[in-house]
Amino acid sequence: MTCAHDPAMPHRPLTVLYIDDDVALGRLVQRILARKGYAVEHVGDAEAGLARIAQGGIDAVILDHDLGTSSGLEVLARLAGSEGAPPVVYVTASSELAIAVQALKAGAVDYVVKTIGEDFEVLLTAALEQSVERARLLRAKEEAEREVRDARDRAIVLLAEVNHRVANSLALVSSLVRMQAASVQDAGARAALAETQARITAIAGMHRSLYTSEDVSRVELNKYLGRLTAELSNSLSSAEKPMRVLLDIDHISLSADKAVSVGMIVTELVTNAHKYAYPPGEGGDIRVHLKRIAEDEALLRVEDDGIGIDPDSAPKGTGLGSRIVKSMAATLGDGLRYLEGQTGTVAEVPLKLDVIS
Repeated sequence: MTCAHDPAMPHRPLTVLYIDDDVALGRLVQRILARKGYAVEHVGDAEAGLARIAQGGIDAVILDHDLGTSSGLEVLARLAGSEGAPPVVYVTASSELAIAVQALKAGAVDYVVKTIGEDFEVLLTAALEQSVERARLLRAKEEAEREVRDARDRAIVLLAEVNHRVANSLALVSSLVRMQAASVQDAGARAALAETQARITAIAGMHRSLYTSEDVSRVELNKYLGRLTAELSNSLSSAEKPMRVLLDIDHISLSADKAVSVGMIVTELVTNAHKYAYPPGEGGDIRVHLKRIAEDEALLRVEDDGIGIDPDSAPKGTGLGSRIVKSMAATLGDGLRYLEGQTGTVAEVPLKLDVIS
């Protein structure tokens, strides 16, 4: 014979509450289960049973169907949804399957038909053991899920903190580059440092978007590009060459690595448009569109009304910006393309989206 013990407390026998208005049967069940190592308490009506369960310390319940003035089904209904309610084995003198089905639907984990003889003892003990084991496994599952949730929450907090610190560090680097640019006399060097600062800002903005987002693994592009283009306008626009960036962006989120590529592409294309689209002393609008064209595809478009570009001509300046755009566009989809026959310059970059199931 094996003794029934609470696995969480090896020296405490499992406590079973038997709810039945039949006193004689209650004593019989107490003797049966005592031989198996259970501690059995007996109450004769539903209210007393519910009150005892509410006190705690009950590992399982054996519940009779006919409680005189009430039914065991009423007890199941009141236990339904109660957090931490013990498992219930339903006992009925009726062999009608409908009662058993009702009890199981109401929350009982098993049922036993009352009979005279050893069959009842065997069936009741087996049902009780199975219900206790099922409850133990369920508690273990819930505990494991809670630990996973807690670990995930801690990881999210840590990741947000990492993104926060990275964004702050990059902002500091950006400020240092800006200060360095202000102290340089050579115009070409100042321009190169300004472009470097813009690229650093794009990456810092992505990390800032991550730690301010509810989902620290994805970046909402409408917010990210809105902040990014606003910073570009402030840094590039001047009285001699005013610039206005107009946005038309759908609500699309991307993973961090893809988002930073989009940010770098927008930074380079907007910067190039500001530098080369309009003649010296003039300014104009630069339009940034990001539209979803299919469930798993979007189209990034940056356009201006300037003098236009020859896609086959050699890039102006060092050509680093063009190489950055082409390289990153290739990782996002079909690469960079310039539309011909348009007023000004129109650059398009198709994006493959991550479909979240």
